[in-house]
Amino acid sequence: MNVPPLLHRTRRHFFQDCGIGVGKIALASLLANESFGDSGKPGFMRFPVKAKRVIYLFMAGAPSQLELFDSKPKLKEIEGKPIPPSVIKGQRYAFIQPDAAVLGPRFPFARHGQSGAEFSDRLPYLSKIADDLTIIKSMHTDHFNHAPAQLFMTTGSGIPGRASMGSWLSYGIGSEADDLPGFVVMRSGGNLSGGSAMWGSGFLPSEHQGVPFREGADPILHVANPKGIDRTAQRQTLDLLNKLNRGAHGKMGDPEINARIEAYEMAYRMQARAPELMDFSKESQETLDLYGIKKGKSDFASNCLLARRLAERGTRFIQLYHSGWDAHSNVAGNVTKQAKQVDQASAALVQDLKRLGMLEDTLVVWGGEFGRTPMVEASAALKRSGGRDHHPQAFTMWMAGGGAKPGITLGQTDELGFHVTEDPVHVHDLQATVLQLMGIDHTRLSFRFQGLDFRLTGVEPHHAVKKLMA
Repeated sequence: MNVPPLLHRTRRHFFQDCGIGVGKIALASLLANESFGDSGKPGFMRFPVKAKRVIYLFMAGAPSQLELFDSKPKLKEIEGKPIPPSVIKGQRYAFIQPDAAVLGPRFPFARHGQSGAEFSDRLPYLSKIADDLTIIKSMHTDHFNHAPAQLFMTTGSGIPGRASMGSWLSYGIGSEADDLPGFVVMRSGGNLSGGSAMWGSGFLPSEHQGVPFREGADPILHVANPKGIDRTAQRQTLDLLNKLNRGAHGKMGDPEINARIEAYEMAYRMQARAPELMDFSKESQETLDLYGIKKGKSDFASNCLLARRLAERGTRFIQLYHSGWDAHSNVAGNVTKQAKQVDQASAALVQDLKRLGMLEDTLVVWGGEFGRTPMVEASAALKRSGGRDHHPQAFTMWMAGGGAKPGITLGQTDELGFHVTEDPVHVHDLQATVLQLMGIDHTRLSFRFQGLDFRLTGVEPHHAVKKLMA
């Protein structure tokens, strides 16, 4: 990161460099932007704040929209035949040829709620809250391989090293929690192609990167002190380290030293708060049953409940990754298995937030990095059959709460589910929409690095989608 000379430093640098003294008292929003209007708000805060926090349920591997949300009877009608070349138009795919045969939808669909939203029978729980959801059938992306597409969805770039959405929010508007991280990441279901770069801070100060909680019964390591070390001794040790680090910062001016100081302080505060956070014993049996939580088991369901508890305690951005949706073979079996793992808990999270009065200012986002092809993937050499390849041209996501307009379905695809035909929503448009619901103008939240002004949504002319907002 470029460190400006002393005479050209702003109050952002002043508060940032103060470490745990005055800087700890300063509002986090002051760290984010130097352009303040008469309102006293950062210059990028130009819209009404509808959402105070985001819970992003990332379905890594890309769920098949054609088996979950986007009913296409025409595919069943022409199953086994190739899609016309005029539709394909030279499109290349990761594992199939463009003239691969059509694969019809594997499951029946029905309309639900007053909104009449379509769901397959693999989503019995989400279909019951259809009128709380904002469904987007017209998503499209620039990437067709998992790693760059996952990075693009989370950081706005298919190249590692950019700041993630949670980091931008932490940098821009800080956190409401003093004793928990402002940006938390949880995982279930397996490995992620995009890796830890998806929650990295990139060129932003490293204190804004996501804090990963581990899978398993002990998601936060070292909550308890070693034998013979009490809180007083620990505090004295930290004070000495902080004094040494502040001395080093005074000599070198490296802002990452202050990031290390804050990391130590956050860890110390978390030791007091984490046991209470992780203790589900005070949750009612009704709540545990709502999510489908099994005692002693750590999975997507328990992560969803933990996400709600983090949201209650002020964490700004909570990202849950659930892997395993990459259905190159047996798409029917894949969707059945994965939907069984996430459907109930995803719906429960929305219902739980709603009954607690938190849904109106908590934005829930659900979706993967791209869609799946209308054509079948089959390969004797790879032992694949009945699968679907990667499809960036059209896929489905949904949102709930936080100022999103409930009970609507935005966008349409053609009769084959191949191209978007109405209200296209690019990944950057979705990111701009999330930021605007948080009160942020995506064109103004930027960071200068190596002579360039970077932002989450890139430099292309993308926009927040008004039709998605209440």
